Amino acid sequence: MKTIGYKLTALLFFTVAAVYLTGCASSRSSEVYSRDQARQAHTVEAGTVESVKQVLIEGTKTPVGAAAGGVAGGVLGSTIGRGSGRALATVGGALLGAAGGAAAEEGLTRKQGLEIVVKKDSGETLVVVQEADVPIYPGDRVRILRGPDGTTRVSK
Repeated sequence: MKTIGYKLTALLFFTVAAVYLTGCASSRSSEVYSRDQARQAHTVEAGTVESVKQVLIEGTKTPVGAAAGGVAGGVLGSTIGRGSGRALATVGGALLGAAGGAAAEEGLTRKQGLEIVVKKDSGETLVVVQEADVPIYPGDRVRILRGPDGTTRVSK
């Protein structure tokens, strides 16, 4: 009975770790800057929003979700059966858990986004996709900020 307690503790630990790590995914918001972008000069241009379309920004696909799911599935699978049946259940649980963990990570980190078409004052047209956390509408006057690393964002 002690081994089931240890296995459940391990399962809980890896589940919490997976949720914590997938929560650290980088933001695609117009209002969030990475550490590397802070204290860097950005170029600024002005323009007018021509159109806005809602899009979906896919989630992260790192090995973390699959690894955490695989461990959790393996731990759960090891509680089933005896002998070679237990070994088979452990392997099957690990495989199913890895697939489920990878899918869960991608789903948990997926974001609603906006595809924003901007006509710059220079006459050039630009399209930027960013998180849908700030309302932007056609006709809005906006600033286009471009960082030295190439990241571009639309801001009011």
